[in-house]
Amino acid sequence: MLPIAQYQILTVTEVKPESVLLDADGTSVALPAREAPRQVQPGMPISVFLYQNQNNELVATTKKARACAGDLAVLKVVAVKAHGAYLDWGIARDLFMPRSLHFDDVEPGDKCLVKVFLDETSGNVLAKENLDNEWSNEALTVKEKEPVEMLIYKDTPIGYQVIINNKHLGLMHHNEVFTEYFPGDKLTGFIKKIKEDNKLDVVPGKPGFLKTTDEATRIIEILKAHKGFLPYHDKSDANEIYKMFGISKKTFKMTIGTLYRQKKIKLVEGGIQLMP
Repeated sequence: MLPIAQYQILTVTEVKPESVLLDADGTSVALPAREAPRQVQPGMPISVFLYQNQNNELVATTKKARACAGDLAVLKVVAVKAHGAYLDWGIARDLFMPRSLHFDDVEPGDKCLVKVFLDETSGNVLAKENLDNEWSNEALTVKEKEPVEMLIYKDTPIGYQVIINNKHLGLMHHNEVFTEYFPGDKLTGFIKKIKEDNKLDVVPGKPGFLKTTDEATRIIEILKAHKGFLPYHDKSDANEIYKMFGISKKTFKMTIGTLYRQKKIKLVEGGIQLMP
């Protein structure tokens, strides 16, 4: 079976006015002539993306698809029908997401984190937003305090569910997050706690004193970039602190306390001042 929704290097077999025919393991695949390289001729290799058109015919394009089969991607909803939604895939045919494979009702303009996959039953390339069964916490490959890569999966009433190292699911509680995230956002964090049934609590940033040390360096550099003064202190709004430094108010207060004791900054009216 030909690798649909993948990039392939195929050889030109025939050049027609409207299309260029390519050999795909003995199957002739058409590439629109307008997308072919200049001076195209038989025998020339061309890198193309293979997909199915509205008639379920295998065709090729040199346009860049936003995801291949097996990839995760954030795609925009362009149309919604009773049977499902259509997503902008970056190529001529929109990608179909059946109603049974996405969460709540979606609307045109919404952006969804989806997995692109080849449906073995129909042979069609589809998208799915419900990814709960894609990862498992049965055999964990992480431990507490370990740094991890996180991908925002979905927002829940108690926190953001995240994909950890593309292997496990974890939860980042709302009361430990100081900015808004959206599905598909990537960030680094660490495993705060491994709970019963291998449930994982995670937080953004780095653990312990290492985090404080790193943030101290960041605050010094930001101070230098702002002529040695910043209008932030222990009474500043937590959201404003996060926007400037990317850290929680608690971490900010701990860090400026450390810098003050080290005599690297001084506390002045309305903010903090870098020591000469």
